[in-house]
Amino acid sequence: MPLALSLRDRVDSEVKGQARSQAEVVATSATEFVDPPQPVPLRRIAEKSAESVRGRVIVVDAQGRLLADSAGTQLERSYDDRPEVEAALEGHGEQITRDSETLGEEILATSVPILNRGRPKGAVRITQSIDAVHKAVKTSILDIAALAGVVLLLGLVAGGLIAQQIARPIRRLDGAARRVAEGELDTAVAVEGSTEQRSLARTFNEMTQRIKRLLRVQQDFVADASHQLRTPLTGMRLRLENLAERFRGDAPVERELGAAIGEIDRLSLIVDELLVLSRAGEHELPGERIDLGAAVARAAARWRDAAADRGIAIEVAAGGQGAEGWCAVPDLERSLDSLVENALTYSPAGTTVKLEAAPGRIAVLDEGPGLAPGEEEAVFERFSRGSAGRRGAKGTGLGLAIARELTRQWGGDVRLRNRDGGGLAATIELARVEVRS
Repeated sequence: MPLALSLRDRVDSEVKGQARSQAEVVATSATEFVDPPQPVPLRRIAEKSAESVRGRVIVVDAQGRLLADSAGTQLERSYDDRPEVEAALEGHGEQITRDSETLGEEILATSVPILNRGRPKGAVRITQSIDAVHKAVKTSILDIAALAGVVLLLGLVAGGLIAQQIARPIRRLDGAARRVAEGELDTAVAVEGSTEQRSLARTFNEMTQRIKRLLRVQQDFVADASHQLRTPLTGMRLRLENLAERFRGDAPVERELGAAIGEIDRLSLIVDELLVLSRAGEHELPGERIDLGAAVARAAARWRDAAADRGIAIEVAAGGQGAEGWCAVPDLERSLDSLVENALTYSPAGTTVKLEAAPGRIAVLDEGPGLAPGEEEAVFERFSRGSAGRRGAKGTGLGLAIARELTRQWGGDVRLRNRDGGGLAATIELARVEVRS
């Protein structure tokens, strides 16, 4: 807007300046043709000047009588009643804006005297339509507006391209951060972009490598500790069994030694499960298409005797034929065994544990106490047990964590929800098609 206003004032000034300078040129050129009057050359000068200023040019003598007119008006007509002509005949030019009675519109009138030895011998007047002047101003403003639009459009395009160049590395970094959050610690980002972005990318890559090293050290420690603990635990169990043989018949001692052996067995189970957790995510076994219906049938066969000992029935739901998922068979069986074992642990005698298979999904349905509100995710934390487990059922608190870790490494998950009418539904979700080679 300031530029447009400045341009309007400049164009207006240029139009007026051009009229004034053109009038002076005509006055200078017409000096030798005014006295005595020579209409032909005067008319030629007036017409040529009129083309230049896009207006009307007249030349009058010292009495204001018309000597030449670019518009072809009859000569001898007097213009001494025009204020601008009167001023020029008095020896000084004038430029005014006034209403023309003849044309019925507002005009810009510019006049200069024709001097001969310092005395006025006539005058030159140039008249221009104010509408024409305004049109010239409007045209210039429209031109500058069009130019501003083009510049703005180019600026937007350039800004968009620059923003895209800036945002692309950030988007890639965001995607890489999400993959790292999902456990893909081998993720790295390209070092590109501005100096700050390159520095951020290098720092991110160093961070992921450091996290990967720290996790590897932690996993190695857990694995080594698990291996080292097996031997002393086995030795302790043998010693306790020997003591039990020596004190056979002594009921109080046998009871205490049996409890101690049970704790040793529980500790051995924790060590084994810690070892499994330390190796989760390494894909030591190849993935393959698994018939989930057959996997459910095998699990039911494995646990049917243990369920019968507790007075619980295991039932395989119909309709699982053709259901498939992608996983390593041992990982799926270990996860499924953890869920079935949980179901048998918390189900009362006389109830049924049902196994269902569907494309990409296996569900274990029991009739136990279920979960308290808010425990759906808490029970997946290591060594965390739900309220039902704290009321007496024995366990390590690692089974569900192992099941989820083993399933997630194949793009799946394990979810728990309370069933309508009581009981718990534990679901293993797997990819329905091959997702990894």
